[in-house]
Amino acid sequence: MNKIKKDKILIVDDSDMNRVILQDILSDEYEILQAEDGVEAVAILKQHCTDLSLVMLDMIMPRMDGCGVLTVMNKYHWIESIPVIMISSDNSLKTIEQAYNLGVTDYITRPFDDARVRRRVVNTIKLYTNQKKLVGLVADQIYEKEKTNNLMINILSHIVEFRNGESGLHVLHIHTITQTILNKLIVTHPELRLTHEDVERISMASALHDIGKICIPDEILNKPGRFTPEEFEIMKKHSVYGANMLSDLPFQNEPLVKTAYEIARWHHERYDGRGYPDGIRGDEIPLSAQVVAVADVYDALTSERCYKKAFSHETAMEMITNGECGSFSPMILEVLSEVADYLKDELKNASNADITGKNMQGITERLSRYNELAATEQTLGLLEHERVKFQFLSSVSREIQFDYTDQPPMLTLSPWSASKLELEENTIDPKNNEKVLAVFPHECLNKIHTALHNTIPEQPVCECECELKLDGVPKLYKIVSRSIWSSGATPQYIGAVGKVIQIRNDDTDIDFRYLSTHDPLTGLYNQHFAKQSINARMTENPEKNYLLAVIGLEHFKFSRNEKLSQTFKDGILKFTAKKLSAALEYDDVAARLDGSTFLVFMSYEESPDEKLRHILDEVSFSYDNFSVCANAGAAITENTLRKYNSLYANALTELNKLDDTGSGQYLVHGYEAAKNA
Repeated sequence: MNKIKKDKILIVDDSDMNRVILQDILSDEYEILQAEDGVEAVAILKQHCTDLSLVMLDMIMPRMDGCGVLTVMNKYHWIESIPVIMISSDNSLKTIEQAYNLGVTDYITRPFDDARVRRRVVNTIKLYTNQKKLVGLVADQIYEKEKTNNLMINILSHIVEFRNGESGLHVLHIHTITQTILNKLIVTHPELRLTHEDVERISMASALHDIGKICIPDEILNKPGRFTPEEFEIMKKHSVYGANMLSDLPFQNEPLVKTAYEIARWHHERYDGRGYPDGIRGDEIPLSAQVVAVADVYDALTSERCYKKAFSHETAMEMITNGECGSFSPMILEVLSEVADYLKDELKNASNADITGKNMQGITERLSRYNELAATEQTLGLLEHERVKFQFLSSVSREIQFDYTDQPPMLTLSPWSASKLELEENTIDPKNNEKVLAVFPHECLNKIHTALHNTIPEQPVCECECELKLDGVPKLYKIVSRSIWSSGATPQYIGAVGKVIQIRNDDTDIDFRYLSTHDPLTGLYNQHFAKQSINARMTENPEKNYLLAVIGLEHFKFSRNEKLSQTFKDGILKFTAKKLSAALEYDDVAARLDGSTFLVFMSYEESPDEKLRHILDEVSFSYDNFSVCANAGAAITENTLRKYNSLYANALTELNKLDDTGSGQYLVHGYEAAKNA
C-alpha cells in the first residue's frame, strides 16, 4: 500500500520542553521539524519552503526572535504560502498586534491545552489548502483568458507581417526590445512611475504597431526599391489607418486598446518634431510610442528586407545614436546603449522562442507578483522593491553589489559577487560570520550601519571608505550605499542596497564622482549631470529668464578630416572647451554632448542675442591655417516649458535647420516670431 504523506510542521522554540510537548501533541498526524531559535528556523525554511504546511513560532528567543523570523518570511514571501501560529506566554495587546501585522494566522497564549492546539492546527492548514486551490482556479482562468487574447493579437499582427513579406520575427523582436528598454527604465528612471503591469501592457500592444499596413496596396507595401514621394505619402498613412481601426472598436477605453492606439498612431513621430503623422515633438509623444519607435528602427536596421540587407548590431546602434534614423529621446537612447549588449544576445534567443510561451510566462509571473504584493505590508513591499532593483543591477554589473538589512541582520550578495568573494549569497548575522569578516571587517560593517542610520530619507545615499580584503589583498575601497526607508507617516530605516568600488590603485586616487559627472576629455559636464544642474537652477530661480543653446563646431566634422590625427582633434575640442568656459559667467553651465557638439545654459536680462553672439565669437577661431566656426540652435524659457528636455529638443531642432556652410549662425526657437509680433 502507498504510504500517506503527512503534512510537515516546523516548531520553533528555544525551550526543549515546549518543543517536546508540541511534538507529542502533533506527531501522530504530522511530520515534525524543530528549530531552537530564529536563525536555525530561517535555515530550515530556506530548505523546506515549498513543502512546509505550518510554522509554530515562539516570540521570545535568542539570536533572532519571532518577529525577526516573520520579517524574513515576509521578505522572501514565504508567509503567503506557509501559515504561522504564534505560541507565546506574552499576551500583551502590543505584542499580539505586532505579530498579526507581520502576518501570523493565529496566536495561542501559554498555558494551552492539547485539544485547542490540535483544532487550531487542523483549521489553519485546511484554510490555507483551500485558499491555494481557489487561487489556482482563478489563476488558471486568467491564464486561459490572457492566453486567448495574446494568441488573437499575435495572429492579427502576424497576418500583417505576412502580407508585408516579413517573417513573424519582427513582432517578436519589437516585443523583446520594448520589454527590455521599459524594464531598464523602471530601474534608472523611477520618476516615470512605470510598473511591471505597464511594461506587460505596452509590450503586448507593440504587436499592433503596424496594423494599419493592412490598408496599404501590395504594390507599395512590397516594393523592392525606393518609394517615390507620392508612394511614400501613401505609405505614411498606415499609422493613421491603424489608429482609426483601434479608435472604432467598441471597447476603446480599455487600457490595452488605448496604448495600442498611441503606438499605432505615433511610433513614427520623432523627438525633434520631424516625424509623422502629426509632427508632435519631445514628451508630447507618449512614452509607449517613443520606445516602440526606437525598437522598430533597430529591428528594421538589423533585419533583411526586400529592399536592403541587414546591418550589424554595432552599425545599427551607431546609426541610431548618431541621428541617422531621426531624433529620439536622449533618455531612451541612453537606456538603449546601456542594454545594447544584453539586447543583442536576447534577440538571438528570442528568435528561437515562442512569443506566446514567453507571454504566458510573463502572465504567470504577473499573477505571482499580484498575490505577493496584495498580502505584503507596505514597508516590506518597499524592501522587496529595492531587492528586485538590486538583483537587476547586479545582473548587468560586474561591481560587487550587496543588500544589507537591519532586522534581521542579513547580507545578501548577487551570484557573481558571492562567487568573486567566495561567500554564500545570503548570510544571516554577518557580524558573527568568520568568512564575511575576512572580507568585510567589523569596522567596515559598523561604518555602513552607522552611515546609513545617520542618513535621512530625503538624502538616501551615503559613502564611506573601508579597507576590504578582496582576492586576499587588503585595499582601500569606497562603499556606496543607498538606505531603504518605509514610506509611512513615520519614516523608519529598514535596510540598504549598495556596491563596492575600488578607489585606489597603485597609490593613485581616482575620483569616481568626478568621472560620473564630467566629460573625461574636455572636463566639462556630461549631458546627464548638466540636465540635473539645469533643472535644479530653474527650480531655484523661477523668476529668471534662461537660454539653452546647442553649439555645433562646423568645418570640423570628423568624417571630413580623416587626415587629421586624433590627438589634433582632441586638442581642438579641449581648446574649444576652455574658450567656452572662459566666455561663461559663474552660474552658467557648459557641457559636451558628443563629438564636436556642446551645450551652454545661461541667464539673460532682456535679449538672448548679445550673449549668443558673444559665445559664438569666442569659440570660433583659426589655428595654423585650420579654421573652426560655430553655429547654435537655442531655446529660451519664455517660449517653452521650464524643463531641460523641452529646451534641449527645441534647441536641437533649431540647430538642425542651419546648414554647415556658414559661420556664426544661430536660431532661437520662437524668438524671432515673438520679436516681430
